[in-house]
Amino acid sequence: MLKYSLAVILIAVSTTFAFAQEPGRHHPPRLTPQTSGTTQLLISVSPVNDRVVWAAGAGGVYVVTTDGGEHWISAVVPGAEEEQFRDVHAVSDRVAYLMSIGNNTTDFRVYKTIDGGAHWTIEFTNQDPLAFYDCFSFWTPDRGITHSDSGNGVFPDIRTFNGNTWQSIAANMPPALPGEASFAASGTCITTQGGENAWITTGASTIARILATRDGGNTWHAYNTPLVSNPSAGGISVAFRDSRHGIVGGGDLSSNTSADAATSDDGGQTWTLTNQPPVQGAIFCLAYIRGMQQGDNDDDFRFGDDRDHTVLITTETEPNFTSGEAAWTPDEGRTWFTLPQVSGYWAVAFASPEAGWFVGNNGQILKISF
Repeated sequence: MLKYSLAVILIAVSTTFAFAQEPGRHHPPRLTPQTSGTTQLLISVSPVNDRVVWAAGAGGVYVVTTDGGEHWISAVVPGAEEEQFRDVHAVSDRVAYLMSIGNNTTDFRVYKTIDGGAHWTIEFTNQDPLAFYDCFSFWTPDRGITHSDSGNGVFPDIRTFNGNTWQSIAANMPPALPGEASFAASGTCITTQGGENAWITTGASTIARILATRDGGNTWHAYNTPLVSNPSAGGISVAFRDSRHGIVGGGDLSSNTSADAATSDDGGQTWTLTNQPPVQGAIFCLAYIRGMQQGDNDDDFRFGDDRDHTVLITTETEPNFTSGEAAWTPDEGRTWFTLPQVSGYWAVAFASPEAGWFVGNNGQILKISF
């Protein structure tokens, strides 16, 4: 979904700073602006670790750093100058995937580089006039899934087992509700965890749902959420910190009402609304402030404190996506804190609690450290 042109008013942060007004032991994050080398809108970001990060966006642009953002290199994928990269998945400083959209059905493509961007291969080009792909996610460097809005009651999703070719899994997907779709959400309408788990958040219909698989996309179940849903609203962004515990965010992109969020502790089968986030507009991107999950063990990346329960969100509203507020919660939505000087960023993702990145309009990048 979100087939229209994207624009944001960005409030840039001009110097390194930290907030001092938060109460108790929940220390506010440190924010450090970085220079991307482009003025194009950056839509999505994917850290590999504390040093290697890829981001991508409008005008066929991608940026990459190998030193934690001290220096960024920007470039344009040849032939993709009229496309937007709505999602990026980084594997290493050499290997990355990009997902593009444009003015035509065939402008949806999956690109891959194995030499740090020197060359790009088009792995998949959409030929289905009813498909509109919103986001992708990967379990391993070679195993991933790409999700589309529904067409004629079917989700024409695709999957790769080898990182090179993609096959339809439409027959595996649950039937779609009338008009059911997802919102691109900087690639966060889908998330993967462990070796087989994935969750997709949907809306634009009568119910906002979670589509979940436990076997790498072979079989799926659909679960209702309490988020508001209508043609411009629903679940927008989803994340899981282990196989059971996750959070979904959404709201109505056409109004400046409060954002919605809900959590699950049973793998997405049931959801409970959190306390209201202190921001206006729909949650457009959310991320757990933790390291990348490395395997099926739910105890991976336990930090010995509450940081693995901490979530950061960004918000947006139509028609010009001018809200862009940000907030964080140290306890999965029981208490919230705003980031009052952070506005207009589209996406946020973390390599570790000490190394996360916002990306947004005019090529702005902001490193965030807890």
